[in-house]
Amino acid sequence: MTTSMFSQASTAPSPATTAATTAAASAAEAAAHPAPHAEQDLPRAHSSRGGRYARLPLLAGKGFIPLGLFARLPLAMLTVGALTLVTAVTGSYAVGGAAAGAVGIGSALGAPVLGAWADRLGQRPVLLVAAVFNTAAVVALILTAYLVPSGQDLAAAVPVLVAAFVAGASCPQVGPLARVRWMALTARGSTAGNAKDLDAALSYESTADELTFVLGPALVGILASLVAPWLPLALAAALTLTLVPAFAVHRTHLAVPLSVRRRRPVAGPATAGPDAAGPTTAGSATAGPTTAGSATAGPGTAGVRGNGMAAVALPFLAMVCMGTFFGSTQTGLSSFSASFATAEVAGLLYAVMGLSSAAAALSVAYWPTRFTLSARWMVSAVLMACLAVLLLVPASAFSMVLVLLVLGLPVGPLMVTVFAIGGVVAPAGRLGTVMTALASGIVAGTALGSSVAGQLAQHQGYSAAFLVPVCAAAALFLLGAAAAVVLRNGKARRGTELAGSR
Repeated sequence: MTTSMFSQASTAPSPATTAATTAAASAAEAAAHPAPHAEQDLPRAHSSRGGRYARLPLLAGKGFIPLGLFARLPLAMLTVGALTLVTAVTGSYAVGGAAAGAVGIGSALGAPVLGAWADRLGQRPVLLVAAVFNTAAVVALILTAYLVPSGQDLAAAVPVLVAAFVAGASCPQVGPLARVRWMALTARGSTAGNAKDLDAALSYESTADELTFVLGPALVGILASLVAPWLPLALAAALTLTLVPAFAVHRTHLAVPLSVRRRRPVAGPATAGPDAAGPTTAGSATAGPTTAGSATAGPGTAGVRGNGMAAVALPFLAMVCMGTFFGSTQTGLSSFSASFATAEVAGLLYAVMGLSSAAAALSVAYWPTRFTLSARWMVSAVLMACLAVLLLVPASAFSMVLVLLVLGLPVGPLMVTVFAIGGVVAPAGRLGTVMTALASGIVAGTALGSSVAGQLAQHQGYSAAFLVPVCAAAALFLLGAAAAVVLRNGKARRGTELAGSR
């Protein structure tokens, strides 16, 4: 892109001008890629043959996909594992629920902090330290759980609650940081397929999240019931200590630039003006083209980023609503299941929605590019709100399975879309912070939805609890409409800036 801008600027045919232009273009290219060693070992997808998902191993390497999938499994096991262990040891649902809540609160607060550190220091050191620290915290949670006396006294459970909070806060955020790597990898080069590659990568990531959050609780239940209640958390600690460091040192971390605030201005043609700076900020051209956000950040996204926190707040609030949808649906299903069987059946029912959501998320990679992010958001949210009303209809498990199977279809695509918009509006050098903040929004929203729906289910029944996901989906539509306005205004502002610079 930088070379083309310089070539367009060189309208005089004289040899001197041509030589100067060539030199300037070379300098700008060198500034845009300041660390050749950071990408020399990274695979590049030269060929466009094969399906959309067949290109992902060409971008990141064959080992990155399974590594990123299983390295995020401990996070999916942690909350349910803490609930299962503490409840089994103390015999108190109150203490077990408080421990699970402490894990969720810790994760919601700690994730953006880890993301910010990853932006400033790089993913590798942050993930390595977090892996060791989190392993120690989970081991401490197991040990303190057996020290808590049986009964309903929460005051005596303070040590286990503290350990649960620290375990949640220090849990490595593999999923969000993997998205950051995909955005950086798909932004390299100038091929026309970058946006399609990013769609495929984000679709896969949402599917991976869905699968791990279905597999994780199921694995906890199997191990805890067949072997011992401490084994799921012990396995999560072992996976964290082995797989997260392997993910941390995987060569894809080299594609992610550090925050521009850690870089010094570089003198030369690359920092001479807005045209030379490309997608980076003036004085930080060494950040490379990916510091602006993602490959989806095409023309107009610079103006979107100018909206600052207002633009970032929209996808964050959307993820809070998404978490509210998840938490309230799961709580409502627990109440629904208890009316004809046992509350444990709710996990199996919820898994049905997770599987259909994961399958639908994979389809996003094949959606036409003219179906814009804003349109995807609003259409998916409308479908969610309409289909969520069907939760009030079923009177049997079979009919509920059919409803959940259909309800999951717009969920996965909406998650893919919100994460993509988060990458578009992320400030330069703050992609990791935004991605982890979006993930923490889901955690916080899940706790909110579970709490509100739990109160309604307790006093009004599961039908009242199912009104919460309907409201959450309606709020997602309103946020999508606001995001469409922000993106459109950003593009208009960017167009005005470009017209004024000509």
